[in-house]
Amino acid sequence: MNMGTYQVNKITKPIQLSGQGADNQWNNAAELTDFIYPWRSETAPKTVFKALYDDTHFYFLYRAADSEIITKAGALAEKAALNSDRIELFFKGKSDSDPYYSLELDALGRTLDTKANFGEKVDFDWNWPAGELIVKAKIEEDGYWVEGSISLKSMRDLGVYHDDGILRTGLYRAEYVTDENGRATPKWISWVHPNTPKPNFHIPSSFGVLELVE
Repeated sequence: MNMGTYQVNKITKPIQLSGQGADNQWNNAAELTDFIYPWRSETAPKTVFKALYDDTHFYFLYRAADSEIITKAGALAEKAALNSDRIELFFKGKSDSDPYYSLELDALGRTLDTKANFGEKVDFDWNWPAGELIVKAKIEEDGYWVEGSISLKSMRDLGVYHDDGILRTGLYRAEYVTDENGRATPKWISWVHPNTPKPNFHIPSSFGVLELVE
């Protein structure tokens, strides 16, 4: 069973974000491929996650295999990410009573960032601290990339990092497919099985641990 622990290696200089993991320093990162359909018996399409960090930033890279990439248009581009193929990162504090923060990033690099307390309404108007999150993405014929950096300062300020080498993190993906009626519907992919009867990532049991190691 996947126990939900991934080691994040340290690097000495910043990642140059390209939207497709072109920086050679990504060779220093372990590949995480333990992504599943928690509520389906079929095998999920391949998802690869990598992470690195330095003295000031946490870096992440997703590669999602996808033969039909769906990106919905919308006047409110941030909300449009909700109905599009996307990857997701959630971060929580030490206590389940603390707020958790969600980053939902689609194949175009559009970012929906939210804040909530478990069991309560999600605040869609909340934004990650300005200038502390950078996201780039790239679509290819057989899938898409999402690459980004998050300042450790912002994570400290939000209470999800305490310089203890631990990031309590949920890693997810929404894989949209077109059904027989022509509607785009999501299949939910997760790193950790939340052990719920119905799809729900907004619970503590869906989180794993990223260990920042020297």
